[in-house]
Amino acid sequence: MNQMEIMNFVQDLITEKREFPAFKAGDTVTVHYKIKEGNKERIQPFQGVVLQRRGSGATETFTMRKISGNIGVERIFPINSPFIEKIELNRRGVVRRARIFYLRELRGKKARIKEKRV
Repeated sequence: MNQMEIMNFVQDLITEKREFPAFKAGDTVTVHYKIKEGNKERIQPFQGVVLQRRGSGATETFTMRKISGNIGVERIFPINSPFIEKIELNRRGVVRRARIFYLRELRGKKARIKEKRV
């Protein structure tokens, strides 16, 4: 591949943006993530609260948090990852910040986020 073909390939990757529902910090979403184990492939759902969205364009990422067996699990997903099969918006949350890291210290009922009424 020459320089021009590489530039066109990268440009195609950047412009090929898949459509996901609009979500922000405080929303509860389910990310269906493709996992490869050896030569097998399966889809694993990761459901949690979005803590933040960061970056823009091709390098945009979002951080999610869930409680799994009394242990907090956080994961960072690139929005343009080819391993993301789909994103489902489960609940809209009412928060007053773009980054809700204060959720890390809260447990139980205090860690609930008010749901936005439609």
